[in-house]
Amino acid sequence: MRAYELAAGTDAFAEAVLDLVEQIPPGRVMSYGQIAAELGSRASRQVGKVMAHGGADAPWWRVVHADGRPADGHEAEALRRYRAEGTRLRHGASGYRIDMRSATWHPSPPPPLVE
Repeated sequence: MRAYELAAGTDAFAEAVLDLVEQIPPGRVMSYGQIAAELGSRASRQVGKVMAHGGADAPWWRVVHADGRPADGHEAEALRRYRAEGTRLRHGASGYRIDMRSATWHPSPPPPLVE
């Protein structure tokens, strides 16, 4: 997405997080850590803070924990939205999770292999 690093905790970082979240297509997700990495950062917790404090108007349900769990406290509403969008889910004894293998969105192509 951007070729430069953004300082976590800045308005520019928050804006970049929200811009990226807006681009995640229906039925797809990214983890907090994947969003941070795409922005040249390791600040996955800061991504969570941005979403908690400024992400209400963004498609927040498309940002999940690395293990496929939705945002804490929003599981029921997120599930409704996942079903409406056709997001691939896995069901187990402890509830549901996103099938990260099939639902993860990669906004930029991987770099070419160097031999």
